[in-house]
Amino acid sequence: MTTDELAGLLPRWLLADEEAGDHLRGLLAAIEEQIDRVRDATARQYEDWFVETADARALPLIGDLVGYRPLAGYQRILSEGLRDGGPAAESIRRLAEALAPRRDVANTVGYRRRKGTLSLLEELAESAAGWPARAVETSRLLAHTQPVRLYGAATARTDTVRASRGRLADLRDGSTLDLTGTAFQTAARTFDVRRPGVELYVWRQKAYPVTDAPAYRVEGARDLFTFDVLGADTALVTKPEPEPSTTHLATVDNVPARLRRRLFADRLADFYGPGKSVAIRRGDRLVPVSDIVVADLSGWRYEPRRDRVAVDPELGRIAFSPRADLDEGVRVTYHYAFSDDLGGGEYPRDLSTPGHVYRVGPGHPYRRIADAHREWRADRPADAVIEITDSGAYQEELAFQLDDGQRLTLRAADGARPVLRLLDWSSDQPDALVIEAGEDCRESSMTLDGLVIAGRGIRAGGPLAALTLRHCTLVPDGEEPSLFLERATTAVHIERSVLGPIVVLADEVGTDPAPIHLRDSILDATGHDRPALGAPDGRHAHAVLHAERVTVVGEARVHAVETAADSIFTGIVNVARRQRGTLRFCYVPPGSRTPRRFRCQPDLAGPDAATRVWPLFDSLEHGAPDYGRLATRCPAEIARGAEDGSEMGVFHDLYQPQREDNLRARLAEYTPAGTRAAISFVS
Repeated sequence: MTTDELAGLLPRWLLADEEAGDHLRGLLAAIEEQIDRVRDATARQYEDWFVETADARALPLIGDLVGYRPLAGYQRILSEGLRDGGPAAESIRRLAEALAPRRDVANTVGYRRRKGTLSLLEELAESAAGWPARAVETSRLLAHTQPVRLYGAATARTDTVRASRGRLADLRDGSTLDLTGTAFQTAARTFDVRRPGVELYVWRQKAYPVTDAPAYRVEGARDLFTFDVLGADTALVTKPEPEPSTTHLATVDNVPARLRRRLFADRLADFYGPGKSVAIRRGDRLVPVSDIVVADLSGWRYEPRRDRVAVDPELGRIAFSPRADLDEGVRVTYHYAFSDDLGGGEYPRDLSTPGHVYRVGPGHPYRRIADAHREWRADRPADAVIEITDSGAYQEELAFQLDDGQRLTLRAADGARPVLRLLDWSSDQPDALVIEAGEDCRESSMTLDGLVIAGRGIRAGGPLAALTLRHCTLVPDGEEPSLFLERATTAVHIERSVLGPIVVLADEVGTDPAPIHLRDSILDATGHDRPALGAPDGRHAHAVLHAERVTVVGEARVHAVETAADSIFTGIVNVARRQRGTLRFCYVPPGSRTPRRFRCQPDLAGPDAATRVWPLFDSLEHGAPDYGRLATRCPAEIARGAEDGSEMGVFHDLYQPQREDNLRARLAEYTPAGTRAAISFVS
């Protein structure tokens, strides 16, 4: 009830309180606040009765009613982490969900009724760890000789069923041979010393779509293309489809599996076409499935016949006939694998719409970013958004001049992944994306959101109040910096992005160091001994670094580090002012000059552990599916070295160690007695 409603319940003679200064109304306002708290607490308590709506604190209590056992330390994490608000509490909530997933608690009783079935083990991987999986009985893949007594007429039906079990591969069956060594192998092995059990093949990566994007024409060739608009080889994966029932065993259609050439050729109609894993268009016309030829295009030696299109799904390459008409351009739809929502992509993002929106793309008022920028300059609004609505490639010369108080956002629309290719437009000056503010512009700011920028970097100058990069990829090429701060006092915020080196050129005498905030990002200099953050000529950047859950590939030379937590620095860190700031739960190479370090590696592991404790990655090549991810053989001091027991670096918030532990605990609980369940990570 509002204060006015409470006042309406009082006798009329009490309303004379208005003449005495509204003291009674002030008391009613305090009563209103307490009534609201009681009402909210009652509603919250009612929601806590149901597992679908219960708060994270209540999930263990509900689980305890059905005998659900969370991992050790779950209650301590909740009681300590959820006590405070803010971003840290949000991170703890994600950790709590990884340790006791809501779906896992809700299905406990149902899981016990299906204990020991293969389909249950696959469902456990999804509910307990959030990973799709395929369960395989290893005993069925062990070759053995069939008993002679089974080949009688009375057991003809049993004959048919068991004849294929334990059978070696037919050398004439190319499709079966192609699956050897994968999660979908059907041919038996001749020798296996492991105890009979179940092998659970787990996919930790997700399939990300790229929809109706331009293909990249290989330089020097008219008829050769790559699916990736940046020209890199890309392994295509299947678009996962939901399993039809809880008793269904996962197939290649239900997981983000890599498309092998043989598989793609055998099931071309299942994986190619609109709404499927792969599609190719010439202009507005879809290339029919009858024209697709699956081929090995390594070396570009295969030349298709006229009206045929050769596709290599393992390399992400396309070859047309030299006589094909390609004047209308080639556009592609495909899926690639990656570990998390990082950099530019079509995954959902939190988008707000402050001020006027200028939409760029097919079917919208502006076809080019420059057209929307020109209109924005003419209107001069205080808050504006230039939104790109498609996954096309934009090759434009862009320079943004901000006035005092202007706030501009250049972003991708939800479900879009536009690429900005910054080319060599000028011969006498850099061709970066320029963001500038005048001398008196102290309140202007610029935000880039959801973009992929290639070819050149960003050059920011002047007294911008803030420059924000969210979910962006500034392709690191090892040649030029991705972000050049030229005499700028800008506060830089970089969140969930991938970028190359940052170079800071500032007035070190007349200005304070610029704050640079890095969160959940990769700063990649393409080499451990290359400068990832610094100033020209190898000097210290006039900046103060704030790093949280960051992977820095290269050396960092800064004025000061205010805070660095749960991060990995592969190159030497050199800080000019060591009396300020701290590093917590980070990996810093020996020989670094830093402020005070708290529980960092390899310091914590001892003086003789430097050669053993160092980060191992699956890949540091940008564009690879495993880019920036710690290898399974990475030392535990790093793979579980963050403050909350998760991994250090950019993928900290995936909580993969906790999810793996949770999955192993569930498998031990639901695997039949006398057998074991092993986990094999496919990706």
